[in-house]
Amino acid sequence: MTEQARIQLVVLDMAGTTVADDGLVEQAFTTAIGAQGIEPGNPRYDAMLAHVRATMGESKITVFRHLLDHDETKAQQANQAFETAYGQLVDDGHCRPIDGAHQAIQELKDDGLKVCLTTGFAATTQQRILAALGWGTLADLTLCPAQAGRGRPYPDMVLKALLHLRADATANVAVAGDTAYDMTSGTRAGAGVVAGVLTGAHDRSQLAAAGATHVIESVRDLPGLLRDRKLEK
Repeated sequence: MTEQARIQLVVLDMAGTTVADDGLVEQAFTTAIGAQGIEPGNPRYDAMLAHVRATMGESKITVFRHLLDHDETKAQQANQAFETAYGQLVDDGHCRPIDGAHQAIQELKDDGLKVCLTTGFAATTQQRILAALGWGTLADLTLCPAQAGRGRPYPDMVLKALLHLRADATANVAVAGDTAYDMTSGTRAGAGVVAGVLTGAHDRSQLAAAGATHVIESVRDLPGLLRDRKLEK
């Protein structure tokens, strides 16, 4: 068997993968869509929430464009209300890491790998999360959709990380996330490892169907997975 490409860069999702969601996305969505006059109990709200759950990991502005019939003004208003509501939840202390996430990221770096943290949120919200967790300098790079071109399921953030952190090729990149959109983004980028984690939105079957090369219980298992992979021929 041919030796596998050596992983040099790990691209990690945030909410649900390294940062516990704890229902914060749904709370912020409820606030945002309520500002559009759509409240819980409204049949449209239930359908919209189902779509939000199915598309966890996707760029939030893209989600609101879909939900609001591509009315750009309403989508931008809803997205801003979402980011404001989510940021307030973070500022109020409703933000915590996935158990073992900080240690896992540090282990990856100690193993000589570069680490990029990605999100479907706006850059300001991402920075508020990082500040709340004390992770300002933990990763080598942080990216949101606007900084890369497009959000998931497109491969732009993975490819931007590869270029910025100078991995040799896409086969030298590992992507890890908790949603089908993370898996699709990784496979479209040609990542050598596309690892689904079971601490967030989607289950094992959804992650596998979206192209996961591995499914692990938590991001804390990722350093071991990549070390074991180095031994495979």
